[in-house]
Amino acid sequence: MPPLIRRYIKTSFLFLITGLLLGGYILVGEFVLGAYPPRLMITAHAHLLLVGFMLMIVMGVATWMFPRPARDDTHYRPELAEAVYWMMTSGTALRAVAEVWGGVSPAPFLRLAIALGGLAQLAGAALFVLNMWWRVRMPTVGPPPSR
Repeated sequence: MPPLIRRYIKTSFLFLITGLLLGGYILVGEFVLGAYPPRLMITAHAHLLLVGFMLMIVMGVATWMFPRPARDDTHYRPELAEAVYWMMTSGTALRAVAEVWGGVSPAPFLRLAIALGGLAQLAGAALFVLNMWWRVRMPTVGPPPSR
């Protein structure tokens, strides 16, 4: 398994654990302590699990399993796949941290950080589609063997 794919999968597992821990915090706060969590914490929980875990693992496995680009194909660019990983990882982490922090602080810079994280996620997902689009094809099949 290539290093980029391992990073995608292991990073998605870290987002899963973080999302589940935040979910546990929200659960205990609401149902044990009786304090409903701020909306932004619930949003962070959803982004950690849906974007951080689900989307990142799907992107990693798709990058690994889709048909390899043809040798003469210049559409797929491995360096862009690397950039997508970093955009998705940093965008999701920034957004989650800013949303959790924004749930307890009204600091205006947190709104900007949430927006920047979300835009990084959006850009990363768009670049992923752009880069992978050409790999969604039927594999070439040679002529049947002669008798």
